[in-house]
Amino acid sequence: MTHPIDLDTWLADNETALRTLRRDLHAHPELRFEERRTADIVAGYLTSLGYTVERGMAGTGVVASLPGKDPSRGIVLRADMDALPIQEANTFAHASCHHGVMHACGHDGHTTMLLGAAHALRQLPQLPGSVHFVFQPGEEGGAGAQKMIDDGLFERFPTQAVFGMHNWPTLPAGEFGLRSGPIMAAGVRFRITIRGKGAHAAQPHLGLDPIPLACSMVLQFQTLAARHKDPVSAAVVSVCMVHAGDTDNVIPDTAELRGTIRTLCSTVLGQLQNDMCRIGDGLAAAYGASIESEFFQYYPATVNTREETALCERVMRETFGDAATHADVPPNMTSEDFGFMLEAKPGAYVLIGNAPRGETGAGLHHPAYDFNDGIIGDGIRYWVALAQAYYQSK
Repeated sequence: MTHPIDLDTWLADNETALRTLRRDLHAHPELRFEERRTADIVAGYLTSLGYTVERGMAGTGVVASLPGKDPSRGIVLRADMDALPIQEANTFAHASCHHGVMHACGHDGHTTMLLGAAHALRQLPQLPGSVHFVFQPGEEGGAGAQKMIDDGLFERFPTQAVFGMHNWPTLPAGEFGLRSGPIMAAGVRFRITIRGKGAHAAQPHLGLDPIPLACSMVLQFQTLAARHKDPVSAAVVSVCMVHAGDTDNVIPDTAELRGTIRTLCSTVLGQLQNDMCRIGDGLAAAYGASIESEFFQYYPATVNTREETALCERVMRETFGDAATHADVPPNMTSEDFGFMLEAKPGAYVLIGNAPRGETGAGLHHPAYDFNDGIIGDGIRYWVALAQAYYQSK
């Protein structure tokens, strides 16, 4: 580039366009692996900047690379694109136009910030290595990160380290958080079907009621985190759905429990799954019933590596100041499929504050949530500074 940009000036000049882009994405949310319009907009934006765009990984994924002087070296900067099956409660002009679907987790903002970084970095001096901009589908329960890996992401785009960022509504705008080690929990969903025998409610002795057994299981599962693991290992077992029967005077044949297990260690997650099966099988045998246990939508813990976390912390302190950098935020028991990328490569996942100063905004996955457009510039600054700092440190 013959005339490298001044980033401050560039951000000021592009503020309105980036905000408009983010709000357009918010107004047109798409569920996991249905992000066709979003992918078209991302690909079109990148193509207009002169990028060669790769499409189709995990179905709707988009990848573009900024070539470095040594193309065998590369880092991944990742943003997620999918929305959630939630009916939006907001009434502003850019509220979702798709009934029952909304960007309640800020992936519209993540996508916009990474597009802005791709735009800015292309107008700055060439880096020693490449930067791969990864726009990932299916983060919300679809394990899109693993699907992109399975489709050859790291083989097609040589990668030494991976970096992710998520907005955080309990952190003030202008501030950042991170930690070395686990920052997000491993998680798995479960479905337990209890099979008894239906009967008239007035003649329970002629059937085998699955409901008392289901209630016993719910209670016993609560002992797993309290009495079946090391107390210093964080874990939570939540039964979030219970379904049995269709009327009030018939004992049903079956009852179903659904929920999640979350831990900060994938090994502990496996242990708790085994414990749930053991307790369930034992209770079912005692009652004379049968059960089927299914575990699905596994996400590993999101575990930041030490060297890459230290680099991200340095970037935050140098770019935004010590007061804006929180280097040991508590781990969160939510799950994030960026953990799959961190299982494959070293890297770090960080939090960017989303709450307006002095205000408390709606939390993630809340029907009144909205991404704070005021942090778009901060996110772009972070990505640009991180890409530059990574190659300066190597």
